[in-house]
Amino acid sequence: MEERTTPVREQHKFSVGRLQRYLSANSVNNNTLTVRQYSAGQSNPTFLIQTPSKSYVLRKKPPGELLPGAHKVDREYRVQKALFSAGFPVPQPLLHCTDVEITGTEFYLMEHVKGRIFRDLRLPGMSPAERTALYVAAVEVLAKLHSLELESLNLEGYGRGPGYCKRQVSTWSKQYTAAAHRDIPAMNELSGWLMKNLPANDDEVTLVHGDFRLDNLIFHPTEARVIAVLDWELSTTGQPLADLAYFLMPHYWPRSLNIISTMGSGIPTVGDLISIYCRCRGIPSALPQLNFYLALSVFKMAGIAQGIYARYLLGNASAPNAAQFSQCVEPLAEVALHLAQRSLTGATEYRLFLQTAKGQAILEQVKDFMKQYVLPAQEVSTLYNKVHLCVQVKARGAGLWNLFLPAVSGLSQLDYAYIAEETGRCLFAPEVFNCQAPDTGNMEVLHMFGSEEQKRKWLEPLLRGEIRSCFCMTEPDVASSDATNMECTLHRDEDNYVINGKKWWSSGAGNPQCKVAIVMCRSSSQDISSRHDRHSMILVPMDTSGVKLVRPLTVFGQDDAIHGGHFEVHFENVRVPASNIILGEGRGFEIAQGRLGPGRLHHCMRAVGLSELALELLCHRAATRHTFGKKLYQHEVVAHWIAECRLMIEQTRLLTLHAAHALDTAGSQAARKQIAMIKVAAARMACKVVDFAIQVYGGAGVSGDFPLAQMYAYVRTLRIADGPDEVHLSSIAHLELRDQLRKAQAKL
Repeated sequence: MEERTTPVREQHKFSVGRLQRYLSANSVNNNTLTVRQYSAGQSNPTFLIQTPSKSYVLRKKPPGELLPGAHKVDREYRVQKALFSAGFPVPQPLLHCTDVEITGTEFYLMEHVKGRIFRDLRLPGMSPAERTALYVAAVEVLAKLHSLELESLNLEGYGRGPGYCKRQVSTWSKQYTAAAHRDIPAMNELSGWLMKNLPANDDEVTLVHGDFRLDNLIFHPTEARVIAVLDWELSTTGQPLADLAYFLMPHYWPRSLNIISTMGSGIPTVGDLISIYCRCRGIPSALPQLNFYLALSVFKMAGIAQGIYARYLLGNASAPNAAQFSQCVEPLAEVALHLAQRSLTGATEYRLFLQTAKGQAILEQVKDFMKQYVLPAQEVSTLYNKVHLCVQVKARGAGLWNLFLPAVSGLSQLDYAYIAEETGRCLFAPEVFNCQAPDTGNMEVLHMFGSEEQKRKWLEPLLRGEIRSCFCMTEPDVASSDATNMECTLHRDEDNYVINGKKWWSSGAGNPQCKVAIVMCRSSSQDISSRHDRHSMILVPMDTSGVKLVRPLTVFGQDDAIHGGHFEVHFENVRVPASNIILGEGRGFEIAQGRLGPGRLHHCMRAVGLSELALELLCHRAATRHTFGKKLYQHEVVAHWIAECRLMIEQTRLLTLHAAHALDTAGSQAARKQIAMIKVAAARMACKVVDFAIQVYGGAGVSGDFPLAQMYAYVRTLRIADGPDEVHLSSIAHLELRDQLRKAQAKL
C-alpha cells in the first residue's frame, strides 16, 4: 500500500517558498514545490515534497518544548548517510539543515522511495505465502543490519556501545518519568525488574535501529524485498537482540490490548523468525534471555506511548490520534511484567532443520496451490488426464516447476523435503510440479553427469515437461537386490553400443510421452576385475529398433498406471550411438549413488505427507463412527493407534530432515547411512499408519471408495523399490560398525 498523506496540519505549517529558495540555493531543486504531510508517524513530523519531476521526504523536529534527548534528526541523517554509502537499503539522504528559519525547526531531506508500507501487521488481503515472504524478508534485513562492521561505517562516537541494555532501561525510565501524567505502579515495578535482570552478554555491540517494526519498512512494489528501512531516530550502537525482540513483540500482545489481533495465517512463528535471523548472522539459535529483551521492548513501547500523550498535552503531537495513547501505557506495562516473569521456553523453540527464506515462501505457495487446484482434482478422477494437464499448466505459470533440482530452483534438499511432504498428500501431485519419479532422478543424472549434447537433447525437454523418461535397472531373471547380478549387456561396435537384455518395473515406460530410457547395463569386456566397475548407464530413445514394451505389471493385482505404468521392457540388439553413454563405460555404480540419494529422500518425505493424510482420515473416521455404545476413538486400542501414528510420523520426519541436511552439507557419499535409515524407517512407518487407518475403516478401507488401499499398495511397494529393507539394514550395520571402530581407534 502507498502511504497516505494529508494537508499539512496547522501546528506543523511552514513557509513553502522559503524551503523552495533554500533547496534551490543548495542545488537540490529549482522547481515549484507542493507539500503534504504523512498521516502516519508519531515522533518527527514527516512531509512529502513534490515537484513536477521528482519527490522528496522531509523530516523535522516537532515545534515547541521537547523531551530531553529526543527528536535528534541530525543523528537520523548521519546514520542514513553512512548506511546508504555501505549499500544498506535506506532512502538516500540529501541535506541536513540546522537553520530553524527555513521550516521552523531543524530538518533533513531525503529521496522519496516508492514502494509498499504495511501498517496492519496481520497483512490482510495477502496470501499466506506472501505473508511468510514479507516477514522473512524483514528479519533477513535486520540480520543484515546487525552484520555490518561498525568500523567500516565511519560512525565514530555514534552511541556508547557496551552496556546498552542498562542504558536503555535507565533512558526509558527517565523518559517515562518526564512524560508521566499520573503514577502507574506497573511501570515502576517493571523498571525495577529490568534493572535487576540485565543480560550477562550486554557487551555485544552492533548498529541497532531501535524501532525496527514492519511498518518502518518499505517493500518493493511487487516483490517480497525490503528496499528501505525508515525512522532511524532511536538508532545507536548496542545489543542487537533488543532489536530482534522489538520486532517479535507483536506476537506476544494479547487480543484485549486491541493493537493487533491474532497474527494471520502464513506469518512465521517466533521460533521460525529467530532461526532465520540466527542463521543469517551465523549465531546459535538458543536465546535464553529472550524474556528480558521482550519485556524491555514493551517497556520502551509504553514509554513511547507516554511520550506521544505528553506531546498531545503540550499541543505539538505529530498525529491526530495522540490522545488515545494514554490508554495504552498501563496495559503495556502489565504485558511486559507477564513476559518478564514467565518462562518462554515454548516461545523460543526453533526447528532443528529450517528452510531458507525462499524455501519457506515456495512451500506456502505449494500449500496454497495444492489446496486450490490439486486436492480438488482428486475428486474428479474420471477426468484425470484433462484436469491434470490443466493444473500442470497453472503450476508452471506460477513458477512452481522443477522444484526438486537445486541448480534450477535455487532450493536446498532440506527446502524441497518440506515441499515433497506436502505433495505426498496426493499421488499425482508430483507430476503437477514436474517433480515426479523417475524423471527427477533421470534429470539429476543428466544434470550431474550428462554431456552438453545429452543435456541439450534430453535434459532440457524434460525440464520443460515436453517429454517423459523411464529408468531400466531391475531385471526379472536375477536377484536385482544385488545390482551386480544384472545381466543386460552392452558391447562396443565401432561408433555404437549394442544392448541386449530384459528389464522390468520400468516405471513410466508406457506413458506416450516417454521418449528416452536410462538403461543400466553390464559391459561385455572381460578385463574388468571389480564387480562394481562392470556396469554402465546409457541413454536409449524409446523408438529405437529392438526396444519392446512387453507388458504392464500390476501392483497387488491392480493397475498402477498413474504415471504410465510399470513395464517389462526387452532390448533385442538395440543399437545406439556411443555418445549416448553417460559419463563413461564402467561408471554405472558411481552414477547410481549420485542418483539414489535425493530420490530416496523425496520418496521418504512424500511418504510422511501421505501418512499425515492417512492419520487425518483415521481420526475423522474414529470421531464419527460408533461401536458398542461409544465412538471409535473412545476405545483404548484406537486411541493408542492414533498416538502411535503421531509418534512414528514425527520420528520419521525428523530422521528424514536430518538426512536432507546431511545431503546439503556433506554430500551423497557422507549421507549414505542417513539415507539408508530413512529408506527403511519411512516405508515401515507409512505401512503401519495406513494399516491402522484401514483397520479403522474396516471393509471400506480396502475398497475403492477411499484412497487407503491405493496408498497402502504404494507404501508397501516402497519397501522393495530402490532396494529392499534388508539390503539397507545391512548397509546401515556396516556403516555403523565402521563409525564405531573409528571412534574406538580415536580414543587409543
